[in-house]
Amino acid sequence: MIKISPSILSADFANLGRDIERIAEADYVHVDVMDGLFVPNLSIGMPVVSSIRKVTQKVLDVHLMIDRPVRYVERFCDAGADIVTCHVEADTEDNTLRALDLIHAKGKRCGVVVKPKTPASAVLPFIDRCDLILVMTVEPGFGGQKFMADMMPKVTQIRQYIDAMNPSCELEVDGGVDCQTAKVCIAAGANVLVAGSAVYGAADLTATIRALRG
Repeated sequence: MIKISPSILSADFANLGRDIERIAEADYVHVDVMDGLFVPNLSIGMPVVSSIRKVTQKVLDVHLMIDRPVRYVERFCDAGADIVTCHVEADTEDNTLRALDLIHAKGKRCGVVVKPKTPASAVLPFIDRCDLILVMTVEPGFGGQKFMADMMPKVTQIRQYIDAMNPSCELEVDGGVDCQTAKVCIAAGANVLVAGSAVYGAADLTATIRALRG
C-alpha cells in the first residue's frame, strides 16, 4: 500500500488545525523541523508538534533537519511525534545510532534521512534499527523545489537493501512529489510519499491525495 504524508510546510500556519483536517484522506502528517544551522532555514519546533498532536490522531511523521538531533529526539517524542527521522549527515554514526535507540525507547518509530549527494550506502550502518528510511529528492531546507529524478537509482538501491535486511522498513521520498513524479517514485521502490505544494496547492486535496497513490 502506498502511503501519503502531506508536508505542513506548505499549509497555512494561521489555520494549521483546519489545514490538517483537510488532509483526512492522508496516512501521515509530515512535519519538517529546521534549525537554520543544518539547513539554511528555520521552521517549527516542539511546541508546534505538541499543538498538532492535540488536533489529529494521524501519524506525525517528524523530519528533523537539525544539527546533532540526538539532543532533542526524546523531546520530540514526548511532544507527540510518532515517527522521528534524523539525517545521517547531521552527526557521527555513534550519535545517530544512539538517537535511534532513544526514539525506540520512547516507544516510537525511527529512521534516517539522506540528502541528494549522500550515497545509498550511508544508510547501511542504521538499516537494522530503522522503521523508515527517507530519501530527499530535493536539497533539504525549502519547499517547492524541482524533483530530482536522478535520485531514483538511489531509491531503488535502498529498496534492495531494505528487502534484503529489514523488509518491514518503509521507504519514503520527499521533494518535488506530484501526481506525475509520484509514479516514478513508486516504480523505484518508495511506498511513502511526502507531498507539500502538490497537496496544499490543489483545488481538491482529497482527490489529489488519492491520485498520488496511483
